[in-house]
Amino acid sequence: MKLGCFKSYDVRGRVGEDLDENICRQIGRAFARVMEPGTVVLGRDIRASSQSFQAALAEGLLESGVDVIDIGLCGTEEVYFATDHFGAGGGLMVTASHNPIDYNGIKLVETGARPIPPDGGFREMHDLVAAGIDGPSGPRGRLRQEDPRPAYVEKVLSFVDPAKLSNCKVLVNAGNGCAGPSFDAVAAALQARGAEIAFERLHHLPDGSFPNGIPNPLLPENRPLTAEAVRAAGADFGVAWDGDFDRCFLFDETGAFIDGEYLVGLLAGAFLEKVPGAKIVHDPRVMWNTQEIVAQNGGEAVVSLTGHAHVKATMRKVDAVYGGEMSAHHYFRDFMYCDSGMIPWLLIAEHVCRMGQPLSALIGDMRANYPSSGEINFRVTDAGAAMEAIEAALVGEGCEIDRMDGLGLSFADWRLSLRRSSTEPVLRLNVEARGDRALLERKTAEVIDMIRAFEA
Repeated sequence: MKLGCFKSYDVRGRVGEDLDENICRQIGRAFARVMEPGTVVLGRDIRASSQSFQAALAEGLLESGVDVIDIGLCGTEEVYFATDHFGAGGGLMVTASHNPIDYNGIKLVETGARPIPPDGGFREMHDLVAAGIDGPSGPRGRLRQEDPRPAYVEKVLSFVDPAKLSNCKVLVNAGNGCAGPSFDAVAAALQARGAEIAFERLHHLPDGSFPNGIPNPLLPENRPLTAEAVRAAGADFGVAWDGDFDRCFLFDETGAFIDGEYLVGLLAGAFLEKVPGAKIVHDPRVMWNTQEIVAQNGGEAVVSLTGHAHVKATMRKVDAVYGGEMSAHHYFRDFMYCDSGMIPWLLIAEHVCRMGQPLSALIGDMRANYPSSGEINFRVTDAGAAMEAIEAALVGEGCEIDRMDGLGLSFADWRLSLRRSSTEPVLRLNVEARGDRALLERKTAEVIDMIRAFEA
């Protein structure tokens, strides 16, 4: 039997159907048996079911003899940080991030905040939970509460020089998720260090009923509220987070949303100013802009399979200082190679202040030189057949084929990436071009027409 709440890398499902307190307790027992962590860090988001799910996880761990460090309401990256900070053998975060309100889930890491291999420990845990695990007999673990946030704030601020943040105003939208309290701690520490930066807060208080909608700024329909608030505040830029704030999304001073690949390019350039010659990891969906910026700044671009486990593994392998995905996940070598939603906006604020230019100007050439389609998703009857048909129709002289992560086809002036979802019959299309938006739109329309022949 396969449990529907176990996905590729984490646990996620509908509350009461796919995931409940009993399953959480069993996951705690399975984590203890498979990982043998000794001590774990446990945190939760603001969703209505998160506190009871966290308690059930803790009980499964404690009765298995594992000591539990409860850090309470927090962001996913704070669990990552605390796992490393306390030298724990693992970390578990109860969160459904940007999923619908009736969902919840668990993100899990091992020692050093490393991802748990999906074909190793994660699968073993699934099999144990599916079979059912009796509560072990023996000494119980100990439960204690800790507040790692002051140490977390120090780590986050180590990426910038607060003295360089001056005459800057930022609009922040926490979306009633977990970001508010953590942001406030960061903001207070910045100002205590002399940063001349002002903040306007929107939907700042955590509220599990999400009165303003589920925080997921990746969806275009969720962006106008932040965009309008940026303009109304006269902010230099805006920041919006998802529910557990491991992703952040930026808006320039005009309220325009900054597509993920351009933010990857901007952060790559900012890091190469700090660490000349560094390696930068990026995903293969939209990559020409990032590769050019890295080359211009004397760095080395390294492509990775899409997904946090792959990007983190590649970064460790090549000792990359930074890794970015167009989906708004940004990874940092000096943050346990983990993703953070707090560090990126700080780096951008420092970069904007240092350059003395508006954010729209800093990314204007990127938008013009490498226009992109954004990710377009299609529900299809046969993803493999659709990819084969598109390849057969488009491959010709001068075409480079890349099968590293789905299908990549590169031509002189445009490129496409097609990837199938690992969990559903969906094809994900990205198209980019060299300085020709009309070409981009024409080629995107051609590929869309071909895919529609396979739509479900």
